[in-house]
Amino acid sequence: MSTRVGDEPALVSCVGVARSYAAGSTAFTAVRDVTCEVRASNRIAVTGPSGSGKSTLLHLMAGLDTATAGTVSWPAFGGPPRASARLVGVVFQGPSLIPALDAIENVALPMILDGTAADAATERAHAALARLDLGAFARKLPDELSAGQAQRIAVARVLAGEPRLILADEPTGQLDHANASAVMDVLVQAADELTAALVVSTHDPSVANRLRTRWVMHGGSLDFDSRADAEAGQR
Repeated sequence: MSTRVGDEPALVSCVGVARSYAAGSTAFTAVRDVTCEVRASNRIAVTGPSGSGKSTLLHLMAGLDTATAGTVSWPAFGGPPRASARLVGVVFQGPSLIPALDAIENVALPMILDGTAADAATERAHAALARLDLGAFARKLPDELSAGQAQRIAVARVLAGEPRLILADEPTGQLDHANASAVMDVLVQAADELTAALVVSTHDPSVANRLRTRWVMHGGSLDFDSRADAEAGQR
């Protein structure tokens, strides 16, 4: 389980959590009997093959999905994050930008929906894009961007909200090595600056090796890779 930091409450806690989906007369269990927690200083890579439940687990942690058994709670937040950009930021695996909005509008929108004034949200969006060297793309629509540019703008959208918990689902899966490295640089640096927790699901060993703690999923079950933790601590 993740390392406890003082007496701070967990950002998210899962106890005996399962998630099953019905498909006609059959049911598929994506996550089964998972117990884990994430705290503020954690840097966690969730690894495992496709279909092992990594994405489902992150969606449960984000409050985007509901467990069919067990309990997911957010002790540090006092309740579900309810899509608050100030609490939880999610970087999705596939394209997630709104096609009709340009880059700056895509980055600003979650903050506006969260109650930030439009002018302030736009200012923070510009700062987030500049941080990722994306200022030149502020007025570009998603279909005018490369896959790498679009994913970095999606990362900027999350970081602009200054969340306390960053959940990234295969954020580099569609990127080349250079763009993947750049995205991870920004995620790790931002988590450090915001004192936020960072949880990244990935197939890529080079991505997993950037993070201190390794969780491994197999068939919906979660194992804690103490050997990977020890190796990370030696780097």
